[in-house]
Order: sequence, then structure tokens, then C-alpha cells
Amino acid sequence: MNWTRTLQKRLFQDRFIRNIGWMGAAELVIRVFRLVTTVILARFLSPEDYGLAAIVLMTYEFIRVFTRNGIADKIIQADASEVEDLCRTAYGLNWLIAGVLLIVQCLASLAIAKFYNNSQLILPICLIAITYLIYPLGMVQTALIRRENRLNILALITSVQVSTDNVLTAILALSGMGMWAIVLPKFLVAPIWIILAFKYHPWRMTQSLSFAKGRQITSFGSRVLGIELLSIFRENVDYLLIGRFVGVQALGVYYFAFNAGLGLSLSVINAIRVSLFSDLCDLNSQASLFAQRYMQSLRKIAVIIVPLVIFQSSLAPFYVPLVFGNQWVERGALPILILICCSALSRPFADAASLMFRAFGQPQIELRWNLIFTVCLATAIWIGTQWGILGAAIAVMTTHLTLQPLYTLWATRQTLPKFVQEAQI
Repeated sequence: MNWTRTLQKRLFQDRFIRNIGWMGAAELVIRVFRLVTTVILARFLSPEDYGLAAIVLMTYEFIRVFTRNGIADKIIQADASEVEDLCRTAYGLNWLIAGVLLIVQCLASLAIAKFYNNSQLILPICLIAITYLIYPLGMVQTALIRRENRLNILALITSVQVSTDNVLTAILALSGMGMWAIVLPKFLVAPIWIILAFKYHPWRMTQSLSFAKGRQITSFGSRVLGIELLSIFRENVDYLLIGRFVGVQALGVYYFAFNAGLGLSLSVINAIRVSLFSDLCDLNSQASLFAQRYMQSLRKIAVIIVPLVIFQSSLAPFYVPLVFGNQWVERGALPILILICCSALSRPFADAASLMFRAFGQPQIELRWNLIFTVCLATAIWIGTQWGILGAAIAVMTTHLTLQPLYTLWATRQTLPKFVQEAQI
């Protein structure tokens, strides 16, 4: 069994694969707890409870995207000599952003309550907004943990927090708390992140606030925020267009197929993304080693993602009726699921190319690509809806499998050598 020992040794020594394993394990734990919670919620919550909770969480998620503003990414990407000053500036900026988002969400609760003619929405939307004032305490520590490539700690923090969220949701649902079973745990588990971040990283704000690096952070972060906003739009544009041009019932089938077909792959892709960025930033000052690590990562991504997508797609005709019920097959979800699943083949490679630009401090190139890709995808889906949800799914798969490989090839063959050459001059 020498070959198995050799394989285990290589996997242990390969930090990129090891980090993907940690993040993947965290995703698996989260999905198990989420599945059990979903079953309990389906039995104990009314449609009205679901509807109210959906409005609250939709408001929270839409405003929370502004916390994905690139501040943490800048700390991870920066030179070692700048890190302490960047951390002090980031700490102050995080508090400033948190205060603004709290006020915006509380004001939004009044408008949303009036729009839906339901004053019950005001309190939960305002309560969940208080989490904005909790997370700045541990955001710098979390960024430094990622910078130090200790993704096993990040995986632990994420899995403990989200699993606790799901357990509390199930307990509150069984207790008859209605919509609060979904909303209240989001507020209650926020301190878990802070406690564990403080436990696993020693950085503390012991000096006075400094905004000396404010321009440097905001220049980098504004582009990352633009990318995140485009990503949010891209993740929902198919739902908007299908709901408008095909109908709500068809949207329900498409929504099921999308989540059932891409849920597992997206979990793996997210694990790859988090692991790869920390790995690349580790070498952004050593251009030759950076290029070597990047090319190795592309090969490893291929080994991970291609068999996974082929395996899931080929087994779809068997597991969909068995796990989810034959009614989804009868409604035409199976071909949609397979097409959407196949679109995952190119996603992690395009992510790798984008993270290369971000690691080199060039997020504006990533932003331009995201703008072009979003416009092309939205146009393709709009055309595809003329042939129903099958046409939309074909548009999603075709756009991803055509444009993303071209972008990856351009970034790898043309732009990466230029970065390496400039760094060596």
C-alpha cells in the first residue's frame, strides 16, 4: 500500500489541495445541517412565515453585499510592510461602513413595510441590521487568518457559525416561533464569529485609528465592490427574466433545477476560490513562482471539477427522481439541471484568472471582464427565454462554456507573461 501512503503524503503537503479539503469539509457540514433544518421548516412554518422571512433576508442580503467591498482582499494582497497600517485603516473603515449600512437598512425597513403594507417587517429588518455593528470587531482578524493561509481556522469558524444558525432555526421552528425561527438566529450567532476570530488571531486595535491608507484601500476596494455587485445581478438576472417572460410556474422549475444542479459544484468552486486567492497572494512578490503556482492550480482545478461535473450530470436521471421526487422529472427539470450543471465546468478557471488579476493588484481588469460577461449573459438569457426555460438554460451553459474559457486563455497566455516580465524588470 505504498502508493496510498505516497498519495496521502502529497495531499498533506499540497497546501492548495489541503485548503480546498478544509473548506469543502466545512461546506459539507453546513449542507447536512441545512438539509435537516429545511425538512423541519417545511413542516412547521406556514407560507406566510416563509414569505415574511424571505423579504427580511432579501433586504439583508442585498444591503450586506456592500460589506464585500475588497477591504479584506486588500489586506490579504498587500506587501508585508504595509499590513499593519492597512489593518488600522481597515478597522476604522469597517466601522464607518457598518454604521452607514445600519442606518440605511433601518430606513429601508420603513419603506419595505409600507410597500408590502405589513408593519411586522420593521422590527426583524432593524434587528438583523445590528449585526453590522458586531462583525467589524473580527473582520481584520479574519482577513489576517486568510492572509496567513490558515484556512482550516476559517473553515472551522464558518462551519460552527452556520451550523449553530441552522440548529437554532430548527429549535425555534419546533417552538412555534414562525418567521422569527429564520430571522433571529442570524442575529444570535454573529458573536460566534467574533469570539473565534479573537481566539485564533492575536491582532488587536491597540493604537489610534488611522486613515493613512484610506485612498489605497478604497481604490482597490471600489473595484472589488463593483465586481460583487455585478455578480449579485448576474446570479439573479435569469430568475428576473424567466419570471417576467416565461412565468412564475416555469421559474419554480428552473429555480429548483438550478439549485439542485449547481449547489454542490458551487460549494466546491467557492472552496477553490477562497483557497486559491490566499495561495496566490502568498507569492505575488515572486513572479516566476507565482506563474508556476497559478499553472499548477489550473491543472488541479481540472482534476477536481471536471470529474465532479461529469459524475453529477451522468447520475442526474437516477438521483433526481429518487431524492427529490418524480414530479420534477415530469415538469421538465431534468434537462435544465444537466445543462446548468455543465455550466460549472468553466467557472473555476475563470475565477482563477480573475483572482490572478486581484492578487497582482489589478482588480480593474477583473471588473471590465465582469461587466462584459454580465451584459453578454443577460442578453443571451433574454434571447433564450423565447424558447422557455430550456432555452434559458442553454443560453446559460453556452455563454459560460464559450466566454469563460476564452477569458481564461487570454489571461493565462497573454496577460500573465506580461505581469511576470514587468515584475522581473
